[in-house]
Amino acid sequence: MAFRFQSWQVYKDARALRKEINQILKTFPPEERYVLIDQMKRAMLSVMLQIAEGSERKTEKDKNLFINRSLTSLFEIVSCLDCSFDDKYINEKQYNDLTLIAKQLRGFEKYIRKSY
Repeated sequence: MAFRFQSWQVYKDARALRKEINQILKTFPPEERYVLIDQMKRAMLSVMLQIAEGSERKTEKDKNLFINRSLTSLFEIVSCLDCSFDDKYINEKQYNDLTLIAKQLRGFEKYIRKSY
């Protein structure tokens, strides 16, 4: 791995989640193309990008800022998943599986916060 963040489990999980979400989004109805599908793709990409960008910040406080931004993008995804579940685009198991990373990212944010 060429970059430190690529070895972080939270980044690996975000990457896997993005891949899984993209597969599920292919099953959504066409009318969601510019609504839920587009929003979820952009938010999921933001999760990964914020982790990567924050990984090389010089202070723990600055790193935490980017991890927090990643977390807020993840909350966007969870909200979109709520809509997807309500509209029966995903089932309960898919919903539960896809929201697990939120807990891990929260724990990572707490770890960074305690470091400064």
